[in-house]
Amino acid sequence: MNIYDTIVQVIIFWLGAAIGSFLNVVVYRIPAGLSILWPPSRCPKCFHQLGLGENIPILGWLLLRGKCRHCKTPISPRYPIVEAITAIIFVLVYNRYGLSIQTVGYSLLMCWLFALTLIDLDTMTLPNSLTQSGLVLGLTFQYVAGYLDTNHSVAGGREYLIQGILGMLVGIWLYDTIAFVGSIMMGQLAQGGGDAKLMATIGAWSSWKVVLLAGGLASVLAIGGFIAVAAYSAVSGRSFKAGATQFIKPLPFGPAIALGGTIALFRGDWLIESYLQLMRSPDRYLVGIPVVIFLLVLLVWTRRMRLRGS
Repeated sequence: MNIYDTIVQVIIFWLGAAIGSFLNVVVYRIPAGLSILWPPSRCPKCFHQLGLGENIPILGWLLLRGKCRHCKTPISPRYPIVEAITAIIFVLVYNRYGLSIQTVGYSLLMCWLFALTLIDLDTMTLPNSLTQSGLVLGLTFQYVAGYLDTNHSVAGGREYLIQGILGMLVGIWLYDTIAFVGSIMMGQLAQGGGDAKLMATIGAWSSWKVVLLAGGLASVLAIGGFIAVAAYSAVSGRSFKAGATQFIKPLPFGPAIALGGTIALFRGDWLIESYLQLMRSPDRYLVGIPVVIFLLVLLVWTRRMRLRGS
């Protein structure tokens, strides 16, 4: 790595941290129905407006020692953590695509997915203002990327745009179908309407292939999340019943979709190739059959728990 790359990475890191600071505002204010532009950042208790030194990403929280300078109210460490994660994401995307339209586009997509993940974890909602704006921005990115990748060809931009529209439609249809089938199998609403919109947003930025892979990954991640939460509840509550009841409680699905979409977008080719190699090997049955049996048992048991709790 030469000095030029180092300087660029440092700039991109702090640009990502600054945008992460703005994401903290978005995550807090949009669910509350507040403006994300006004008033400027301030203490939520004493309403002291943060100065330039206090508003420096990551460092500001450290300099303040995690407390408001005026009223000494503790400031959540989540703020610098979000800023640091966003900064790292920006650097990772740059390291993969360099100075290109893909770096700009996919960095923005990661911001949308990160913000929606945090909001869903906080409120179990996926605001339309973010999913719809992300969808429109994704289609715009597709056209611009196609136009630039094909030597300023309008036909190239149109081809990429059609790819994004197809990915968007597959995302909506896929999750509407999953929600419909899941509701029938579970006897109650299986998913919220925001999940399909989030997957459509991912499709608008990528392609229908990414959407299909992201849907499968999201399901696996969601199942793993359910099991982890149930196991933690069983251990902390010292009761198997305490863990079992977690399977009848709703959990946010947006984070699984966002993470599945990220993995599919950046590592999808490797995953597909690994899967094809496994399917060609004689070990495929040793892996596949136990997984299918486990999923069927989990589905039947979960349905029984939901019916018993209703």
